[in-house]
Amino acid sequence: MRVLRSALFSAGFCAAFVGAASAAEPLLFGADLSFANEMDDCGVVYREAGKPTDLYVLFQAHGANVARVRIWTDGNPTRYSTPADVTRSLKRARALGMKTLLDFHYSDWWADGGKQIIPAAWAGITDPNKLTDVVYHYTYDTLMALSAAGVMPDMVQPGNEINHEILDKGPWKTGAINWQRNALLLNAAIRAIRDAGKKAGTTPKVMIQIAQPENNLPWYAAAAKAGVTDFDMIGISYYPKWSTNSLHGLGRTINLLRNTYPGKDVLVVETAYPYTNKIDPAAAALAGDNATPGFPVTPQGQKDFLIALGQTVIANGGIGVFTWAPDWVPQLCKKGARHDIDWTAMTFFDNTGTVLPAIDHMRATYYQRPVTVTFRFHTTAKGAGQSFRLWGDFFGDPDGTSFPLTPEGGVLVYRTTLMPGTPLRFQVFADAAMRAPLIAGNNVHDGVVSAAVGASDTVLDYSIVK
Repeated sequence: MRVLRSALFSAGFCAAFVGAASAAEPLLFGADLSFANEMDDCGVVYREAGKPTDLYVLFQAHGANVARVRIWTDGNPTRYSTPADVTRSLKRARALGMKTLLDFHYSDWWADGGKQIIPAAWAGITDPNKLTDVVYHYTYDTLMALSAAGVMPDMVQPGNEINHEILDKGPWKTGAINWQRNALLLNAAIRAIRDAGKKAGTTPKVMIQIAQPENNLPWYAAAAKAGVTDFDMIGISYYPKWSTNSLHGLGRTINLLRNTYPGKDVLVVETAYPYTNKIDPAAAALAGDNATPGFPVTPQGQKDFLIALGQTVIANGGIGVFTWAPDWVPQLCKKGARHDIDWTAMTFFDNTGTVLPAIDHMRATYYQRPVTVTFRFHTTAKGAGQSFRLWGDFFGDPDGTSFPLTPEGGVLVYRTTLMPGTPLRFQVFADAAMRAPLIAGNNVHDGVVSAAVGASDTVLDYSIVK
């Protein structure tokens, strides 16, 4: 234990760094393998070291512990991403001991961060309450059918990249979300997931997914105000082509989400990076748009980017990374769940079906793990815990961020996770307006306490005397 003691002119102060070897929670590494059945049916052969191999077996052997699959509604023009196809996929994953994530699109075709098209069979339902019933029963019945087949998912998304209002007709770029309607529909879907899990005796975790880091904090703030709060996981899509954020910006968002919504796990649930731009023009253009400085568009560059992204997620307290459509291989089938862009450069397989080095990002050594940091403040001030706030700039926000302090056994507490060695600059204020700082003295510089995160779980214990 390393103990640091210091006297303050106007506040009593003591700080202790306590080393506690907390067991690291298992990280989630997965992939959206929704194309896998189609690829198999089309005669695609996946190979490793020249030998044919089953796709699911290959991913599991290289570190994947979660398989994600999408489901479309009955107007889906293909025979994939249907209840039967999803059941087939979930059984393949479950047979290998993998966890599963079911992604409801609530659409006949692609729903994503740019559009949320209502299924054709539901488009005539204009009464939100009636549509709520349809969403509830569709979600509940789908999950109960999967449960009867022995494949109730471990995690469920009530919508895919739901940046826009779900089950809508547009306009997509300018249309504002009607949160009264949106919350009604989302809460019905979430309630169906909870009810199905309770009935089946296996309750899936609920994950909300928003595309691109920069869109997450505003969306969740609006959702919370509208009463959408009953979920367990925050899933972020991160593609350099469509995001204004660097990896650093992604990390900052993860940290802020964790601390703004305590108890919610945060992860990147969709990402991809190109391995080549020496292919047809459409795929090459997409590859170029996704290129990131420092990571060449090569097989090794693809792997390095994903490892760097994984380290960013983990270092900021996230719990995992899923790649999107790494199972895609160019093939001759004419009717299938084709995407509207050419994904050939973004997959984990070359044009012959041979696996690329990037698949091993899931079993890389992620040696940099965050530790728990607990701020404890003892005070004799009346009304402690009612409006006291901790301000700090250790989340990557140049303007700093403030959080309320929570009473625990007569002490005001704030708890988070940060990387060892992270510089800490912080202050305590008596109200949300952040006037009249409560800590001052010879260990304070420019009105801010300076410290650092220890090598393991760290407790910062202060006595504040006004």
